[in-house]
Amino acid sequence: MVILSASSVMNTILAVVLAIFILLAMITVHEFGHYAAGKLLKFKINEFAIGFGPKLFRRVSKKNGEAFSIRLLPLGGYCAFDGEDSGGDNPDSFNNKAPWKRIIVLISGPLMNYLLAMLLIIISMFAFGQMLFKVTAVTPADETYAEYSLCDGDLITNVEGKGIYLTTDLMSALGGKKQGETVEMKILRGGERMTVEIKLRGDCDFENSEQTSKLWTALGIGTYEGADGLKYWAVGVENHRFGFFETLGRSFVYSFKIAGTIFKVLGELLTGHLGLSAMGGPVTTIKLTSEIASQSVQNFLEIAAYIGVNLAVFNLLPIPALDGSKVVFCLIEWIFRKPVPRKVEAIIHAVGFVLILGFAVLVDILQFI
Repeated sequence: MVILSASSVMNTILAVVLAIFILLAMITVHEFGHYAAGKLLKFKINEFAIGFGPKLFRRVSKKNGEAFSIRLLPLGGYCAFDGEDSGGDNPDSFNNKAPWKRIIVLISGPLMNYLLAMLLIIISMFAFGQMLFKVTAVTPADETYAEYSLCDGDLITNVEGKGIYLTTDLMSALGGKKQGETVEMKILRGGERMTVEIKLRGDCDFENSEQTSKLWTALGIGTYEGADGLKYWAVGVENHRFGFFETLGRSFVYSFKIAGTIFKVLGELLTGHLGLSAMGGPVTTIKLTSEIASQSVQNFLEIAAYIGVNLAVFNLLPIPALDGSKVVFCLIEWIFRKPVPRKVEAIIHAVGFVLILGFAVLVDILQFI
């Protein structure tokens, strides 16, 4: 028993380390995007840091005075440009560069996140195939639905002309349809592509993206009892390999689908259709990432790509302290040929940072209430 407990603890520690590694890698790649663009456009850079907090290692270049450091806390990092919060006398300081150059530097971080995520998706799809929803059991149907029903083992690829990658895609394709309506689905059955008509067994009036029970009920998906005595929906995933060019195309589409879920969730939060308890902060992110990433190499690639796309999209939102907000200030300066007072901008970003930090802590606390 003691050996098993020790093994369980070690597995948990390794899983958390794996999750932290993914987050640190994505943040480092993000900051490297800023750094690479800054070097290309001849910005003066004071320091490039991996992690934050007390420094463990620091080396300063004798050639240009740039510092490279590795810091204690592995959940962050930064690329410190000279004169980022003020103008200064150096023409190569951040705010003394042309607005369009600053915009390139700002969007290069999220762009690097997206490119890395895209690469991971391509590797995953070519190595393992695309994860498709697989029906493992169908609820017995009367004669009304018998001829318009999915079958055990069906893999869903398309619904109503829309490619299916995530549950949100299914909800989007079926949203608003009523019980008894017929929908067209493209499936893989026994390895063969087929087009079938499915009669919905329930209304598809989804209020938010968490209402998957309504979705599976409408599609006639059955349930099974797990080892813990709870009921689970009889739908899973199975990998399927497509041709070279189709796989490449699906990789790009999949990345756009992930990005789309972010806007969908934000919209549901703003309209009140989704509660804050559905969100997660750093602790929740590490917990979920560790659980998924430790399951298999494919899951490791999938969750890393998911986080990469999320970081790319989130950082481009016009929220104070994020890259998107800084881009807005650069655009204002570019259009009106006069910047917002630097001190005012700095205060806005500082307040935004505190609010983001507070929000992250709040949503994590809500997970334990």
